[in-house]
Amino acid sequence: MAVAGSTWVVRGSIVRVDRPVVVGVLNVTPDSFSDGGKFADPIAAADWAEAMFEQGADVVDIGGESTRPGAVRVTEEEELHRVLPALREIRRRRTAAVVSIDTTRVAVARAALEEGAQIINDVSGLRLEPAIAELVASYGAGLVLMHSRGAVSQMASYEFARYGENVVEEVCGELGRSVELAIRSGVRRENIVVDPGVGFSKRTEHSVAVLRGLPRLAALGFPILVGASRKRVVGELTGVAEPAGRLYGTIGLHVAALGLGARLFRVHDVEAHRQALDAAFALVGNR
Repeated sequence: MAVAGSTWVVRGSIVRVDRPVVVGVLNVTPDSFSDGGKFADPIAAADWAEAMFEQGADVVDIGGESTRPGAVRVTEEEELHRVLPALREIRRRRTAAVVSIDTTRVAVARAALEEGAQIINDVSGLRLEPAIAELVASYGAGLVLMHSRGAVSQMASYEFARYGENVVEEVCGELGRSVELAIRSGVRRENIVVDPGVGFSKRTEHSVAVLRGLPRLAALGFPILVGASRKRVVGELTGVAEPAGRLYGTIGLHVAALGLGARLFRVHDVEAHRQALDAAFALVGNR
């Protein structure tokens, strides 16, 4: 399976994407669907980040606003209050750590980059605040562009899960427009990663279709991140209701996605994914 490039440039640091890259989820929110409230304290958040790096995470992604179904949007001030103390503590302990910030707000992105974050993970794909692109370009930071539709409170619902006969082409077309906007705004190609947005504005059949269609997404020419960790799609495919019990199904989808060209994986369970993806990669490789 052809894979775009071998490196992802994130503010002067290099993340190798010619091998599986594990991105550890760090939600500093009280209401995330799987681990809400566990890491709201910045010391607890930094402790968990350290544990994930020790387990093999290449990147830790900090999120201060939940996008779970039915989530209520928090204020900009509250998001900053959640994210920045955790980021500062992680950077204090590990100055070389690669840290991503999951946000759709340019003000939060700016503050995080000023504090040393290297990546902005925009789950709106620049739809909500396009100025994020110029900001990222000015720092030479990494940028994850994810496919979604609607506002933050609508993304994880089925409100905009309306597709024609070719879901994959629609998703690739919409992501392609996000990429074009980023590049017009000065973001370099080597800074960009794309994410098909599993579970975002997609029913299970849509998520399965875009995962099967990863080779088409790879044709855009950027490394692909997949984040199916503990999501509703995994529960519907496996019959497991509790998010914390969806590890095996998550690994199944991620290993399959690896074989279809994905190289970055946003996960809650780092150690299990590090072992599973490395073992699978020994067979799949960069064919």
